[in-house]
Amino acid sequence: MNLANRVKTLTPSTTLAITAKANELKAQGVNIIGLGAGEPDYNTPENILEAAYQSMKDGKTKYTPAGGLPALKEAIINKLQRDQQLSYQPKEVMVGIGAKHVLYTLFQVLLNEGDEVIIPIPYWVSYPEQVKLAQGVPVYIEATASQEYKISPQQLREAITDRTKAVIINTPSNPTGMIYSKEELEALAEVCREFDILIVSDEIYEKLIYGDVGHTSIATLSEDAKNRTILINGVSKSHSMTGWRIGYAAGDAQLIKAMTDLASHSTSNPTTTSQYAAIEAYNGPQDAVEEMRQAFESRLEAIFPKLQAIPGFQVIRPQGAFYLLPDVSEAAEKTGFTSVDDFVAALLTEANVAVIPGSGFGAHSTIRLSYATSLETLTEAVERIHQFVTSKWKD
Repeated sequence: MNLANRVKTLTPSTTLAITAKANELKAQGVNIIGLGAGEPDYNTPENILEAAYQSMKDGKTKYTPAGGLPALKEAIINKLQRDQQLSYQPKEVMVGIGAKHVLYTLFQVLLNEGDEVIIPIPYWVSYPEQVKLAQGVPVYIEATASQEYKISPQQLREAITDRTKAVIINTPSNPTGMIYSKEELEALAEVCREFDILIVSDEIYEKLIYGDVGHTSIATLSEDAKNRTILINGVSKSHSMTGWRIGYAAGDAQLIKAMTDLASHSTSNPTTTSQYAAIEAYNGPQDAVEEMRQAFESRLEAIFPKLQAIPGFQVIRPQGAFYLLPDVSEAAEKTGFTSVDDFVAALLTEANVAVIPGSGFGAHSTIRLSYATSLETLTEAVERIHQFVTSKWKD
């Protein structure tokens, strides 16, 4: 079969590959602990389940507008006004099948062949692939641990060319958990204004923030920043609704219309029942959102020092999301492995712990661990990793 060129350049998902191997071992009866989860380990809150069920009972199971139910758009608009004092009109909001689909649709309508999108490293695995599928060119900026994995204005300025269309800002970040401060975002927004490029602001983890830091949307900084920002968000992480597949974009009306038109020919509409669930997620009580946030923070408090204590692990304390991204290059070298990917493979088969190699995020010296699982499970996993490293350590 001669496949289309657009899919021949895709990089297979590292996350899915590790998950598949872990599931294979589990099926053989091996006690595998998986720390690769990119979703909360809680069920969707009861009020949201009830709203979805009631919508089906009421016969709300038919097609909806391609860009989302008017009532859901209104709920999103109210949420953005309530949380970030951002004002949007319905024509400036598009609902899609999860934030991932919304991003995919955005790049499809935004990019022409050869257009460049600046992507900070470490990055979420799908950013480069979606840009390539739209015939765009990913341009990478490496944000090091010494920078808390956040790019500088100077790095951004130096990466911009006459083909640059946009830059992606993900805060809080997957996989680093780091958050850009208001001052840092202001400096980046000024560079974008200077060179007239768009900002894709992925804020899917905005409700999962720890300590005394806060979330700032770059769209709030000025009228210019708002006008050039496409804000991406959804209910997946905040309300533990990953499987419901509801995300949204808010931004320029012309761009939103193009995205909606494309969706009308590809998906018809987001799942109707899921949309009614999302309406309740935004309009209903938010207690469960805060309860989950507190649980994740409690796990982070407990597990972070244990991870720091592992020889050869260098780890920065995350400020949001539910991931840790330790640099394990020293641990891999001292335990006799030629690469972190080999170290990860051995962790799975010998220590029975599944983590995600940082190579999937462009950060080859790291691994990503999710703490979206019980504290008991986390503790056992970190103890296994510690034992694995110390048993193989060679000075």
